[in-house]
Amino acid sequence: MVGGNVMRSALMALMALPAAAFGDNQVNMSPGVTTIGAEIYDLHMLIMIICVVIGIGVFGVMFYSIIYHRKSRGVVPSQFHESTKVEVAWTVVPFLILIGMAVPATSTLLEVYDNDDAELDILVTGYQWKWKYEYLDESGENVSFFSNLATPQEEIYNTDQKGEHYLLEVDEPLVIPVDTKVRFLITANDVIHSWWVPEIAVKRDAIPGFINETWTKITEEGIYRGQCTELCGAYHGFMPVVVHAVSREEFDAWMDAKRADEAAQVAAAAVDLSLDELMSKGEAVYNAQCLACHGAQGEGGVGNAIAGSAIALGDIGTHLDVGIKGVAGTAMQAFGGQLNDVDMAAVITYQRNAFGNNTGDVIQPSDVASHKQG
Repeated sequence: MVGGNVMRSALMALMALPAAAFGDNQVNMSPGVTTIGAEIYDLHMLIMIICVVIGIGVFGVMFYSIIYHRKSRGVVPSQFHESTKVEVAWTVVPFLILIGMAVPATSTLLEVYDNDDAELDILVTGYQWKWKYEYLDESGENVSFFSNLATPQEEIYNTDQKGEHYLLEVDEPLVIPVDTKVRFLITANDVIHSWWVPEIAVKRDAIPGFINETWTKITEEGIYRGQCTELCGAYHGFMPVVVHAVSREEFDAWMDAKRADEAAQVAAAAVDLSLDELMSKGEAVYNAQCLACHGAQGEGGVGNAIAGSAIALGDIGTHLDVGIKGVAGTAMQAFGGQLNDVDMAAVITYQRNAFGNNTGDVIQPSDVASHKQG
């Protein structure tokens, strides 16, 4: 009976998967859209062919011997001991095979780890459960942002049909130019993650306190998707990677727009916002940053409930401390370095006035800045 229940549960889980999940399955790896990816694919195929040939040869001899030299046919086994020719053969032949495999493998590995002469450096930092991207500029005008899962909660909780890119869509994709060598510096803020985008031939572990390097050079414009591939917590499956490869002209225009947006955010931090403006922005920030742990209605889950909580209804300074500094020993992260002052003011205001809390409190960006300094 228990086995039957398990089988039924497994079948229901398979039926719940989107059709795209089955359509994307393939037997072999993909060469992707990079030169190094194509080389890795060619190396994979070469080694597989060598292994197949060896397997056919070994099993062919074995089955031939079993069938045509079996005892029932009256075959008398040969008697020999310490054959020098056989010992030389089984030493030299495997050695030559290994050399034949090692030469192309070493050549490809040297290219995989050649991070020199990059035209663009991007720092990738893994958080529970999002990615931070920072474009490193020699002038010091770095552009940075967080990339969060954008799949609607209705799809996650099966109240709506799952989309084509279920759990593989983000609010802010990584944008890089084609025909440009891009070096990624990959690390983590909390636990071990792994940044993986198969089509651009990149997979590196993100380890707190360490920086791993890798690179890519995409030759085709397009959208390429990946995931975190290191089990990193309850929402490990909710931190996808999306890379937009665009032309150099489009990339430069995007960078200019991002710099202008960051300048606008700095200017906005000096302006007082209305309650409606803060609530609207705060809801968006809450849905992107807080909902996974605290629930769509503030009911809690991985994290504590917001609705009716002592923090949301209590002292504003304490509430700001929790948002900015986090809570040690819990899943509550320090968002002071992740959210700007406008977003922090908006989400704290939202939490204190949504979910039936209705405190009427309004926190301005200047309040957040003052609290950080104090």
